[in-house]
This record gives sequence, C-alpha cells and structure tokens, in this order.
Amino acid sequence: MASDTGGRMSDVSEFRPWFKHYDPEVPQHLTYPHIPLYSLLDETAAKHPGSPCTNFFGRRLSYQQIKELSDCFAVGIRSLGIRKGDRVVLLLPNSPQFLVAYYGLLKAEAVIVPLNPLSAERELEFYLTDSGAETVITIPLFLNKVVSLRGKTPLKHVVYSRLADFLPFPLNLVQGFRERRLIRKLDGETLVDFKELLKQALRPDWDPEPVQPEEMAVLIYSGGTTGVAKSIMLSHFNLVSNAHQIIAWGHLTDEQGVLAVLPLFHGFGMSVTMNAAVLAGGEIFLVPRFNAKQIAKAIHKYKPSFFIGVPTMFVQLSNLPNIHRYDFSSLRGIFVGAAPLTHAIKEGFEASLKATGRTGGRMVEGYGLTEAVTAIMANPYQGMHKVGSIGLPFPDVDVKIVSLDDGHDLAPGELGEIVLRSPTVMLGYYKNAEETQKTVVDDWLYTGDIGYVDEDGYFYITDRKKDLIIVGGFNVFPREIDELIYQHSKVKEGISVGIPDPRKGERIKVYIVLKDGETATPEEFIAYFKERLTPYKVPSEVEFRTQLPKSMIGKILRRALREEEIRKAKATQP
Repeated sequence: MASDTGGRMSDVSEFRPWFKHYDPEVPQHLTYPHIPLYSLLDETAAKHPGSPCTNFFGRRLSYQQIKELSDCFAVGIRSLGIRKGDRVVLLLPNSPQFLVAYYGLLKAEAVIVPLNPLSAERELEFYLTDSGAETVITIPLFLNKVVSLRGKTPLKHVVYSRLADFLPFPLNLVQGFRERRLIRKLDGETLVDFKELLKQALRPDWDPEPVQPEEMAVLIYSGGTTGVAKSIMLSHFNLVSNAHQIIAWGHLTDEQGVLAVLPLFHGFGMSVTMNAAVLAGGEIFLVPRFNAKQIAKAIHKYKPSFFIGVPTMFVQLSNLPNIHRYDFSSLRGIFVGAAPLTHAIKEGFEASLKATGRTGGRMVEGYGLTEAVTAIMANPYQGMHKVGSIGLPFPDVDVKIVSLDDGHDLAPGELGEIVLRSPTVMLGYYKNAEETQKTVVDDWLYTGDIGYVDEDGYFYITDRKKDLIIVGGFNVFPREIDELIYQHSKVKEGISVGIPDPRKGERIKVYIVLKDGETATPEEFIAYFKERLTPYKVPSEVEFRTQLPKSMIGKILRRALREEEIRKAKATQP
C-alpha cells in the first residue's frame, strides 16, 4: 500500500471538521492511562464494590465479586502451569465466567484467544494449531469436540465451567442436570473443573502479575468475511484506549446498563459491551444468543440504557409480532455496526418502535474493524445524524480518504480507500509480517473499505474493495443494490453478490428471504430493479431462500454465497 505522496491533505490536522459536530460532552482529545487491561475491572471494583457488574438471567454479581473471582482464577490457572505469554482459548458464550476468565487470564499474564463456541471441529483445530494454545476453557456442551482435538493440536488442558454455577434458582437445577449428563459421557478424560480453580486460596499479599501496556493481551481471529481468518494482535493499551473512546462518545455512566447480546468473543462485543461497560461501572445484561422475542422481553424487564447490535438483529425485531407489547423506553442509545445499516432497516425498526408508543433513544450507525479493536467512529448520540453516514471519528482517531490508484490524499466527496490512525491500531497480524506491512503503513491503517468524507467531516462507506462488482468494465457498489432490496415491502433479508461471468467479467445475483406469508417471482424483482437502476447495475438473477449464511455476529456472508456459485459453476463444467 502506498503512503502519502504529496497529496492535498498530507496532514489531517488541517482537516478535522468533525470536531465542530461533536456532542458538547465529547472532548477532542483524551488522556489514556498506561495500565494493564485488567485494571479497568480492579479500579471500578475499588470505586463501586457493591454495584452490579453482571446480570445473568436475573442473578447479579457485583464488581467486587467479579474482581475477587478473577483474582482466584488467576491463581488457579497459574497452578496448571500457565505462564507469561501463553495463549489460552476462551470458548464460552456470554456469561459471568467469560468475564471471570478474561480478566483472570490477563492477571496471570496469559494471552486470550477468544473463539466462537459454535466453531466446527476443523476450524478449532486450525485455531489451536495456529495460535499454539495449550489450554481451552469451555462449557460442557462443547467438551466433546474440544477433547477430540487432543493429539491433533498442542492442547493439554481442558477446563470446563457449568453455566448452572452462575444461574439463579430454579434455572440452575434444570441446566445443572443437563450439564452433569454431558460431563459423565466423558468419564475417564482428564478435565479441569473451573469451579475448583476458583477455590485456590489467595495470599493476603497477592497482586496480579505486572504487565506492560504495550504487551499483547488478546489474539483475536477476524471473521474471515473477506477470506481466510487472520489472527490480530491487540495490546492492553489498544483495548484500554478503545474503552475510553467509547465511554467518551456514548456518555456511558455507572448508572446505565448495557445489553450484551453481541458475542463477547468478537471484538465488537468485547470492547463495546464488556470493557467499556466495566470501565464505566455499568451493569452488563448477559444474553448467550440472539432471539428476537427473548431480547424484547429482556429490554422490557431489565431496562438497559444501551443496545448494541448488527443490522440483521433489528430486521428480526422489526418483524416481531406484537412488538407494541414491549417497553423500550429505557433505551438511551441504539448503536449499530459490523455491517451497513441501510436506510430501509433503520426506518423499519424506528417505525416499529414508534408503534409501541414507548421508545427511548436514538438509533445511530457506527464503524469499526478488529484491526483497530472495534468501533472508531459513529454518528453523535445528540447532534446531527446523517442517514447513510458511519459518522464522525472518535477522539484521537484521524481518518482520511486516499486514492485507490496511487495512495494520494483525496478531497471531500472524492471516492477512495478509508485509512486511519489511532491509539487502537493493532500490534500486527500474528506470524504474518508481510501482511502487516501492507496493512499498516507509516502508522496509517488501510482498512480495505471504499468511501468518502463530506465537508462536515462525516464519513460514508460505499463498499469493501473486495466486494466491488465489475460488470463489463463498470464499477457497481453492492450497497446501492442492497438498499433497494430492503426498500421492497416483501423483503425480510437480502444481499447482492458479484458472480464470475465469462462475457462481462462479473454479473450481479440477488439472494432474498421473503417476509412470512409473502410470495414473489424473480421476474417481479428484476422489473423492480430495472425501474430504479442504470442497466449495467440491474441484477441478472434473483434467488429466494429461507435463510442466508451469516457470520458469528449475524453479518450476511457475501463471500460464502459467491464461493457457492463458483463451486456450482465448476461442477457443471465438462
């Protein structure tokens, strides 16, 4: 990737118009403490020891309790031989033990490798081998596939934690019965009980191991939505900085709670719904998986202030029958990221909320990427919100647009690649110096996203470089077509994909999930697109499906659909 070559904005300090659109409470710059990440928990526990930290189906644990449990876990995990820099896999759903293990491992100087518990055995084998992790912490439901990897990977220690141990009565009884059966099936296997590790006696003078903020804290694998998953090294300082930026932007306080339905093993959920909430001292309402009806009930019952999610979640909530029965008035902010928030999705969800007559805060779109921890910009919660924009850069995040051809800086309105500089930019890709050097050039992170900035400093994403569809030499941005898909009254979900074509280079295919009870034909949708698009942008094929492939956080996987079409084409070749 090219660095600045004498363009019109060689120093973005000359071009930060976004400052004048900040909410009054948001500072232009922040001071970031050089502390280990686990200090966020310890300092909050010292300030608010009795305040609720986690709420798991109604059972609350205070900040002091979570802090003490993490201390015990640090000592316990050390007893297994875990030492400084050792990678440890967290294969856990959203639950109190995720926080206990996460901060406990950091106190033991380990490096956390958070993974999707639903990962296939083949994927886990790759992650364990690639990271060199010798220890996995999981729940009984996933023990069988983890144990099967012994001998194939560096795996030595398997630690299991019963969800029942952190559930309220009577849920703990039902869940406990199920989990005991799963554990008995592995009788004879050498397993370590999470609860036993917590029984390790602490010395009166025990303190966490000293950790340098610049050291790696988390090794997180990207979702692989644009190819093979990459392992991203994030430091303590990266994660502490991002937590402070999020707090400053969202004005989160210890009196406000966060609905944590985004998986904590993903950078988005980890930073926004866990680390930032812990820094603020707010209550974290832990939800292991997304279910529209259960989420609506949780908001109605527990009254969180913030709901952070991805667009597909809000599509499902919008289509929830009897949504008017639920009270969403506690929601001060609804933050959407990880995938483009189309105008149609935003309007549909906000219309659903208005129908209840009991709604609270604003729905704002933001943007981030794992290479910079997660969220690095968003629309203001109080100020001007531009529909279609991913918002304004957070404090101490510099962003500019550079030419796709030679990397020179572009003026407002000109289309190019989004590049950024921030204290949250990763240490690099694990064991991949070549890719790191391509992605981070002179401290600027090249995102791979195409977009532009307007005169007010609001940024817009057109598409990913790798998603760009070239039809007969013409550039087509999938987001434009996706917007039209969601504007159609019969559509529940949909996406456009570029498919290899021998004549045009690529052609456009659309995949659609219809709303319940709706019927349609491909011809109907082709006619719909012809009325609204330039001819070369019109999809040549429409396919109806009952569901679409999604990533671990609910993002529709455009790449998976493209690869499926390529495989089908190869299979039909003579």
